[in-house]
Amino acid sequence: MYSGAAAAAAAGPPRRDFISVTVGSEEAVGVGSYNNSKAWRRRSCWRKWKQLSRLQRSVILFLFAFLAVCGVISYTSMGEVWKSITNKSLDDQRTEQEIPRLKLANPAVLPAPQNADASRGVYRELSLQKPPKPPHVRRGPSNLQIKAPRRDTRLKIQQDTMRTVEELVEADKVEKTEKTIISWRGAVIEPDQSTEPPSSKIMEPEKPSSVEAEVQKEPVPINERQLAVIEAFRHAWKGYKDFAWGHDELKPLSKSYSEWFGLGLTLIDALDTMWILGLKEEFEEARKWVANDLVFDKNVDVNLFESTIRILGGLLSTYHLSGDSLFLEKAKDIGNRLMPAFKTPSKIPYSDVNIGRGTAHPPRWTSDSTVAEVTSIQLEFRELSRLTGDEKFQKAVDEVMKHVHTLSGKNDGLVPMFINTNSGQFTHLGVYTLGARADSYYEYLLKQWIQGGKKENELLEDYMRAIEGVKKHLLQRSEPKKLTFVGELAHGHFSAKMDHLVCFLPGTLALGAHNGLAADHMKLAETLIETCYQMYAQVETGLSPEIVHFNLHAQKGHKDVEIKPADRHNLLRPETVESLFYMYRFTGDKKYQDWGWEILQNFNRYTRVPTGGYTSINNVQNPSNPEPRDKMESFFLGETLKYMFLLFSDDIDLINLDKYVFNTEAHPLPIWVPA
Repeated sequence: MYSGAAAAAAAGPPRRDFISVTVGSEEAVGVGSYNNSKAWRRRSCWRKWKQLSRLQRSVILFLFAFLAVCGVISYTSMGEVWKSITNKSLDDQRTEQEIPRLKLANPAVLPAPQNADASRGVYRELSLQKPPKPPHVRRGPSNLQIKAPRRDTRLKIQQDTMRTVEELVEADKVEKTEKTIISWRGAVIEPDQSTEPPSSKIMEPEKPSSVEAEVQKEPVPINERQLAVIEAFRHAWKGYKDFAWGHDELKPLSKSYSEWFGLGLTLIDALDTMWILGLKEEFEEARKWVANDLVFDKNVDVNLFESTIRILGGLLSTYHLSGDSLFLEKAKDIGNRLMPAFKTPSKIPYSDVNIGRGTAHPPRWTSDSTVAEVTSIQLEFRELSRLTGDEKFQKAVDEVMKHVHTLSGKNDGLVPMFINTNSGQFTHLGVYTLGARADSYYEYLLKQWIQGGKKENELLEDYMRAIEGVKKHLLQRSEPKKLTFVGELAHGHFSAKMDHLVCFLPGTLALGAHNGLAADHMKLAETLIETCYQMYAQVETGLSPEIVHFNLHAQKGHKDVEIKPADRHNLLRPETVESLFYMYRFTGDKKYQDWGWEILQNFNRYTRVPTGGYTSINNVQNPSNPEPRDKMESFFLGETLKYMFLLFSDDIDLINLDKYVFNTEAHPLPIWVPA
């Protein structure tokens, strides 16, 4: 070290710029202290980047690009998830608030019907209508629906979220509510949601909503037999339009009409039939008449029961099928005008109402009403309350059912035929029948229970008890074919008399079995529908009389069925065809369609009038002269041909029986289910 200094001294004066050389040359030589400045870092990184080869730089750029793409995709996916979570939170809150609310089992609006003139199709194998699936699996009538739009991924996520919410809510309700189990001689029935009856407080009126089905199927083509029904309807409609337009009933032979209430009964009864059959032109023509000419402000007495099932029921049904508010407004009008009937000391309604004056009265010859009439208006008035939000309609008819439930005078669930409007007690005790004046009481016990979501246990108990009463007191077997039939009981004496009206019972029993009631109800239905068919098959014209008597003892040369001269008329009634429809829908057995086809052919053979319309006949035992009566009842278009068309359909979703319940005039009304 010393020698170095000496050498420097010998060389000349010492250099003083070494510090500046060091600082000035640090960029050139790549040395110096790290000062953490941004400029220094940028220059250092750029230097390193330039030192990389072209291949290395390409690989790094590719990795950066790949990570950027992955980031964009991840952001999109996470956005959907967060959005669905937010929706779920909101839906949870809404669900907690809306659980008590009732809504329809399917949307209220059914779009325009399949055109009746569509191309003919080949029969499709029927898929039997199964019991209802859990509430979150929803299906609607495919050939009455607009095809749902294609769903994107976001909608699917939202639907899955809603489905999860519904399942959680349902599980929570199961934990909080102890279900009541009703056991009735081997039948165990658990109400679907709650054992409490539907609240008497009516929610805000609901508007029809657009159809959106989870499962969509191609419409089932109209088959040959359905086309025959359409042709029969058009022929009947031609006679009505030409000779009785706007009046109650057609007299096809005299080419005129008869009036009962003067309210166009046939036209209103046929509205939903035209919609279901796809007769668009005829429907629009009839709608114009309803809009312009149907007026209820008339000084006329109408029968409460008949006006309810035909007019109110027909208007409500047509509103649900078409979504046209015109029919709901008309239904509200007639419903309000019928309410004076309930102003009685006992709350059992009078039979007759003057819809113009707002007064009501019993028949002139008695203060009694028939049990069937006062207990077969409930489906319609309850539905009117649900749609309008006015509880007075449902309250009035529910009071009737609760009162009848408590009455004495029943015989193992069977009820007498008359009830007094002043005392509220049964009269004419000791006579029990499932025919005229009592029949639809039993039908509406079951159907109200179904309509209300299977919660009103009093209705179910009365129905089950009554069916046991039928088995105990009214069932017998005929000779020689041992047909099971339903007779009558009068003061302890059995009569082998059976009205054609009783043939509603096989269909009702089958409907109950489909909804979870005892399996032996279906077995009884199968035996009784055979009997109802034989009431046609054993008669010369192939048409049933109004009343038959069965032979209880074998006699040489005698059939099971005997017909008295006063009972041999046929009014074009629907009850057997109605039950055939239910039996085919639930079993898929083609013989029921074949039996219905025989009946339709015989109607065409013996009751069809060439100039238009069909007529009831006086003598079903005389094929050469069945003695036409010159009258076409409104229920021939409203019920008989409608059930024929549905019987021949191979589409179980054409008026799905898990979503609709028919009133006693064949007008389908929606089944209520909790939201």
